[in-house]
Amino acid sequence: LSFELDKEGKLKSLSRRINPSKSISFVRHENGGFSYQENVLPINYSQTALHGEIAGSFYQSAKKLGLSDANIVVIRDLLKTRIDFRKDLRAGDGFDVVVETGDVNGEPVGRMQLEAVQLVVRGASYRIFLHSDGRFYDENGNGLTPALLRWPTKVHYRISSPFNNKRRHPITGRLAPHNGTDMAAPKGTKVLATGDGVVTRVAYQKYAGKYLDVDNLGPYSSRFLHLSKVLVKKGQHVKRGQVIALSGNTGRTTGAHLHYELHRDGKPINPMTSEIPTLQEIPDAKMHEFKQHVKQWVSMMNNSPD
Repeated sequence: LSFELDKEGKLKSLSRRINPSKSISFVRHENGGFSYQENVLPINYSQTALHGEIAGSFYQSAKKLGLSDANIVVIRDLLKTRIDFRKDLRAGDGFDVVVETGDVNGEPVGRMQLEAVQLVVRGASYRIFLHSDGRFYDENGNGLTPALLRWPTKVHYRISSPFNNKRRHPITGRLAPHNGTDMAAPKGTKVLATGDGVVTRVAYQKYAGKYLDVDNLGPYSSRFLHLSKVLVKKGQHVKRGQVIALSGNTGRTTGAHLHYELHRDGKPINPMTSEIPTLQEIPDAKMHEFKQHVKQWVSMMNNSPD
């Protein structure tokens, strides 16, 4: 706090420095009262690309590079469904970041802002980019906040048998729930992972035919039945939108179709109507601006000094 006194020793003004960019004052006016004033200096913002390598844990490596705990939490939270930070990373794996910092006349102000991240894990690149709305997206403008696709196929095929957990058998009258959604997909249709996750089961059963289970984000898991071919293995990490199987008519069916189930906390829910975390995308009107930033940041990261 700074105090300015007049010749008579009375308080003329009281000032407080909030940060290098901003200070506030209470200044006495002629009537004896005080008025509030703000003094704001312009902040100079600059972006820097940093390169690091895994030595020990990702946390230790990122801290050594100068990232804050908040920066590291953002990276782990956004990529944890795609990368197992304890098992997948190897010593020597490279990672790059673009950070934005601010200063006033050379004095740092504010926090280090994470703008872009690139990790190379077993030859595969994982990238995230900050958009002007404050959220992170991949290079194609798809949201990175954990999300699920409603449909497990690119084409929205006719629903031949809807989800109905209160369905009764037409002959016995007994409760015979239909815990999935049947889609009239032709044999050989590409089946997509509806969310990032890990394949927990690949099996064959006389009624379900060839099928597989995926443990998705948080409380969600998914199941795909009557497949003609499974393209993933148990324990494999899959990404949202990845082709994981081909539809078919194995097991007890009356024709080719895909039976898709979505579970929340182990209980089946209707994927077509239930509230689920769905994919967010950058609007078309903002895409050009985003792509320009992505191009700039990728260039910076690929040319960052070792």
